[in-house]
Amino acid sequence: MMDKLIRKGVLFATFWLIVLKGQFFLSSVDTYNISKNAGKVFEMLDVIVKRNGEENVVQVIIDNAANYTAAGQLLMGKQKRLFWTPCVAHCIDLILEDFEKKLEVHQVTIANGRRITSYIYSRTILISMLRHFTKGNDLIRPATTRFATA
Repeated sequence: MMDKLIRKGVLFATFWLIVLKGQFFLSSVDTYNISKNAGKVFEMLDVIVKRNGEENVVQVIIDNAANYTAAGQLLMGKQKRLFWTPCVAHCIDLILEDFEKKLEVHQVTIANGRRITSYIYSRTILISMLRHFTKGNDLIRPATTRFATA
C-alpha cells in the first residue's frame, strides 16, 4: 500500500507491506518533483516492486488521482501478476465530500454538529458532564483532515 504524507512542504510517499501478521513500513520516498507525472510515478512504483521481488507483490493500493491511476494501469500492463487498486478510504472521502456539497440535509446536519460540538467544548461544566455520562469518551471534533488508512 502507498500513502502520501506532507511534512514541512515535502511530499512523501510511504510504502507499507500488509500481510496476515499485520502492517509493516517498507520505505518512504520524497515525491515532490514526481507526484504530478504518471510516468515518473510508474517508474517509482516499478522500482519498489522490483526491490521487493516481483513474485512477492500481488497488489498495489494507491491514490485515485489521474496520475496515480495512469501509473497503476501502466504497472499492471508491465507486471502481469500484479493488480492495481484505488484506495478505498480515498473513494469514501470523495463520496462524503460530494454528499456535503450536494445534499442540503447533509450540509445542515454537519453545520449543526459543528455548532453543538463547539458549544459543548467551550463550557467546562458541559465537558465534565459529557465525560461523566460517556465514561470518559469525547465527541469527534470536526476538523479539516486528510483521510488515513495506516
